[in-house]
Amino acid sequence: MIWIPKEFWSGQSLTQLPSGIAGDAAFRIFCTPELSQYRARNHQQLAARARFHLRHARWERISTPVADIQAYVFEPDRDRPIGTVLVTHGWTAEASFMTAIAESIRRAGYRVVLFDLPAHGLSGAISTNLIDCARATSAIAQIFSPLHAIVAHSFGGMISLVAAEGRPPMPHPLEVPRIVLIACPNRLSQVTSAFSRHWGVTLAGRRAFERRLERVGGRPIGCFTIARLLRVTGCDACIIHDRDDDDVSFESAEEIISEVEEAELRAFAGFGHRNILFAPPVMRTIVSYLTRDQIPDGNKQ
Repeated sequence: MIWIPKEFWSGQSLTQLPSGIAGDAAFRIFCTPELSQYRARNHQQLAARARFHLRHARWERISTPVADIQAYVFEPDRDRPIGTVLVTHGWTAEASFMTAIAESIRRAGYRVVLFDLPAHGLSGAISTNLIDCARATSAIAQIFSPLHAIVAHSFGGMISLVAAEGRPPMPHPLEVPRIVLIACPNRLSQVTSAFSRHWGVTLAGRRAFERRLERVGGRPIGCFTIARLLRVTGCDACIIHDRDDDDVSFESAEEIISEVEEAELRAFAGFGHRNILFAPPVMRTIVSYLTRDQIPDGNKQ
């Protein structure tokens, strides 16, 4: 990848750059979460406030092949947890933003494991990509296996499913019986398209950018879809999406459902892309989905 001084492109449109250089610049920006247009201006303040809710977790620093990962383990109020649920945050976010959902799951009797993806939150690395995030997810999942489920927000859904699929360059598949996907884009190409429009990347520049992602992923960008990954992994899936999501269109959820008949759609309205993580009706839906096959303690033989 061509090295480009940060001051040359930071905060500017990439329209005037030759396509190859624009592709390199786009790849660099995309893989550096702190530069993302999706982060609020007061992201650090929001994160510091959200981390208050991690105070009751057991903090574990875990070495993985891609970075040292910060994990947070919440234990249920019972002698033995029903199972373990892994919670994956979205691109440019961090685990602390998922604590409201994690607490609802914990109260239902599960051990809940949150973690900061590489180059996010308190984990190591400055830049990252889909595959490195999936490799970190796989490493964390192996430590806390077996998993009852994964609950993932936004791009974290694709990261989790790439880890579950286990296709090279991933080390191995993960056994994940069910997954809850909250406000997830269906296709990686949807993400690269929106990103390219924001940064003024031309069509040729976008294709150069996507070729770099393909080299990292070891396959065409068209292979990275939630629908395809669900079919390959065989995970049961609950798709949760808000009709008023301005970041990831509700059409993504409709695409997934149209291609994966077994997946269940739970539609909401009025919460948007981020507030959906704090909405009580959404939390009740998640817990209901995770627990519906559980036998009440009084009925166990």
